[in-house]
Amino acid sequence: MPHAEPMTSQTLYTGDTTHVAVKIRLKRLGSIRNPHYRVVVMDSRQKRDGKAIEEIGQYHPKNDPSVIVVDSERAQYWLGVGAQPTEAVVAIFKRSGDWQKFSGDKSASGIDPQPEKVDKTARFNEVLGSASAAPAVKKSEKKAKSEPKAEEAKAEETKTEEPKADEAAAAESNEA
Repeated sequence: MPHAEPMTSQTLYTGDTTHVAVKIRLKRLGSIRNPHYRVVVMDSRQKRDGKAIEEIGQYHPKNDPSVIVVDSERAQYWLGVGAQPTEAVVAIFKRSGDWQKFSGDKSASGIDPQPEKVDKTARFNEVLGSASAAPAVKKSEKKAKSEPKAEEAKAEETKTEEPKADEAAAAESNEA
């Protein structure tokens, strides 16, 4: 009995593409209680921290204010070719303004960019320099009012000491 013909599988030719769902999601980095995320484009079948097709951004939630860096051009490309963002990535894109660009929304981006923080040591040196440049210190009103009273008290003490000195000199002359 002749053997049956083996089933032929479909062979892929150069230029053929497979239908794989591509997602834009977060890849967790960092240590325990100190997460750092990368916004990555990856096959939906990959594990959370698996190999990514492309990294298009970063998200550091523990910094104050949180750091969001997204390569807008690449994000627009991947959204345009059909990559599906997760809910967390949509929230990040809304804050960076990329979601509004993609959806054609003309409203302003979600949040205004935060001003850069001033370096504390630079600020300290600046204040220290301005304090040393202005040595004139104004006295408070209470100190200004109490100083004349102190000067008057010292003047009265010297007046009371002078008669005692005169009496002592007179006593010496009487003894002689």
